[in-house]
Amino acid sequence: MAERIHKFLARSGVGSRRACERLVASGRVTVNGVQVTALGTAVEPGRDVVAVDGEVAQPPTDHLYLALNKPRGVVTTACDTHQRPTVLDLVPNIARRIYPVGRLDMDSNGLLILTDDGELAFGLTHPSRQAPKVYLVRLERRATPDELDRLAHGIQLADGPTMPASARFADGSGKLVEIEMREGRKRQVRRMFAALGHRVVRLTRTGFGCVQLGRLAEGSHRELTQREIEGLKRLLQQRAQERR
Repeated sequence: MAERIHKFLARSGVGSRRACERLVASGRVTVNGVQVTALGTAVEPGRDVVAVDGEVAQPPTDHLYLALNKPRGVVTTACDTHQRPTVLDLVPNIARRIYPVGRLDMDSNGLLILTDDGELAFGLTHPSRQAPKVYLVRLERRATPDELDRLAHGIQLADGPTMPASARFADGSGKLVEIEMREGRKRQVRRMFAALGHRVVRLTRTGFGCVQLGRLAEGSHRELTQREIEGLKRLLQQRAQERR
């Protein structure tokens, strides 16, 4: 069955759908030796030969899914023009082209999923179907119950109001807050608390969908369990059904 070329490339682990669209538009992709730049180009898996920069792309029979505990100071990208350490530097000797699912700010730490499954990555980060993410937020000063209630009703930011987020105190200090949200705008958690007059001292992602950071050591990674993989896929199916 024919499929759009950017979707085929994403399934092949070349990158996210958006990244693959850029590759096509920039003229780096060929089909049966002929350069293509039209995003609507369709290919027949198993019949057409698709290549990126001369390297043949082929969807794997299986995929790799990793959970990484990203330290602060590491950028969430495959490569960095400023020579800063990237998340891929933390998973050497992986004989596949994997990439992060979404982003985690350089000065934040915690759970990040890496995979070569472009379809899953696209679904988990699409604005209409984003998986719930949980963060542990350390504040400079105490927050109040009223402020957490404001998070539950949405916060007005420069780029528009946020979706309601569930927040609770994680200890008795009033400075440690656990927040669950579905959005993923740039530095959104920090900006939400800044709008309440708070400075975030430390931000750690502890959950992504059904995947938990747990006791995974900082800088270390592990493969997702089959139960976690199936849970993420079920989550996408549920989101698709909710939109119908």
